[in-house]
Amino acid sequence: MVSKLVKITNPTGLHLRPAGNLCKEAMKFKCKVTFEYSGNIANAKSVLSVLGACIKSGDEITLVCEGEDEDEALEVLAALVEGGLGE
Repeated sequence: MVSKLVKITNPTGLHLRPAGNLCKEAMKFKCKVTFEYSGNIANAKSVLSVLGACIKSGDEITLVCEGEDEDEALEVLAALVEGGLGE
């Protein structure tokens, strides 16, 4: 299991489009991908789970990857989040 604290940089937070971008990318990996925020855990491969976390711009989340391709997944997803999730 690997994890990394990342800051949400896009101005609108994790609304539908960036949440979809995160899920689409997370689904490319075999490992389990979640993130922690305010004591809650969300499945990064589920758009509803990501949207339900109500993440706003400037919030920090801890990405957690667990499985065979966890290192690559964490690197790619952290870069995506830090780069604004396509916004």
